Amino acid sequence: MPLSEHEQRQLEQIEQALYREDPKFGRLVRWSDPRVHYKRKLAYGLVGAVAGVGVLVAGIVTRHVYMLAAGAAVVALSLVWAVASWRRHLARVRPARSRAQRSPGPGRARGPGRPPAPRQSRRARLMERMEERWRRRQEGDRRF
Repeated sequence: MPLSEHEQRQLEQIEQALYREDPKFGRLVRWSDPRVHYKRKLAYGLVGAVAGVGVLVAGIVTRHVYMLAAGAAVVALSLVWAVASWRRHLARVRPARSRAQRSPGPGRARGPGRPPAPRQSRRARLMERMEERWRRRQEGDRRF
């Protein structure tokens, strides 16, 4: 479940206070932060793409086919790696919508071209029934 804006601000304030009190700990935490990790991988991918373009240009100037092939391969692989890292970073930054927002409510029909809602597994249905029974029990309703 994503945090509210107020909770995110509070968390950031706590992190900043920790960083001020113990800079070494702050560097260690920042180094292991997945967001920083993905951004670092994105930067490495872009640097690799620039290096690949350099090898590609060198291959054109010297007319060596193997340098052309190597440069093109390095550019392609670096860009694929950078894009994959960026997409993982965005997936972390923007959490997926909740199930309630994703599935149409009662009385709302699926829009044209939308895929049908995924069918719940047997275990998920069981868990929902158990949660409903627990909720009723907590409310004092003994019918279950």
